[in-house]
Amino acid sequence: MKKIIIVLAALLLTISVSAQTIKVAAAANLRYVLEEIKTQYIKENPKAKVDISYGASGNLVQQILNGASFDFFMAADKEFPMKLKEKGAAIGAVQTYAYGKLVMWSSTENVSQGVAVLSSPTVKKIAIANPETAPYGERSVEYLKKIGVYNNLKSKIVFAENISQAAQFAFTGNAEIGFTAMSLVLAPDMKEAGKYYEIPANYYTPIEQACVLLKTFTYNPQAGKFMKFVIDPKLKGIWEKWGYKTN
Repeated sequence: MKKIIIVLAALLLTISVSAQTIKVAAAANLRYVLEEIKTQYIKENPKAKVDISYGASGNLVQQILNGASFDFFMAADKEFPMKLKEKGAAIGAVQTYAYGKLVMWSSTENVSQGVAVLSSPTVKKIAIANPETAPYGERSVEYLKKIGVYNNLKSKIVFAENISQAAQFAFTGNAEIGFTAMSLVLAPDMKEAGKYYEIPANYYTPIEQACVLLKTFTYNPQAGKFMKFVIDPKLKGIWEKWGYKTN
């Protein structure tokens, strides 16, 4: 009888582990690329369950530190995952998975002329993600300060909660121009509705995006498997398709 109980317990544990949902906290710029990666992962692991919550990296960090139930964190920079490591909220190594690109997008303005368009009288609002919580927003402000126009444009700037919302402000016309991620403007809706200008990479600190496993009350081995999949070089084509660099 004792042996039967042990076997049944092991079987139940196996079933429980195989059915565990991987709960991912991901930066808003990953909305489209990560859905494609998730689809590919489930194709290769049919029993897998992946639940992704998107938001500004800084906001997600606060949620995690406040006890939010996530297994895996994919940030828009390397500093936020390192912060979680320093506070004892993460386990294992912080791994870089891609480098993001900053762009300026509009459905009404000629962004091909670059920064000059920002001073146009037809540009009333410029959407930027909150630089305190969103790395892409921080890089946007860094760029505008570096070229010496930030103070002159302050009255036009509207801060969004995250980079996805900044893109949405521009897409819906609530702002004539939005500073956002290349990966978002390559989505079908935005690609067809407007045009983008890629900000020269030498004008802002590289957007090194990294990930890390999180400490949880119940260890989820599936999360480690998903992380390994995300950083696998075989996904290079998918990352580059969505405007990222992988090295």
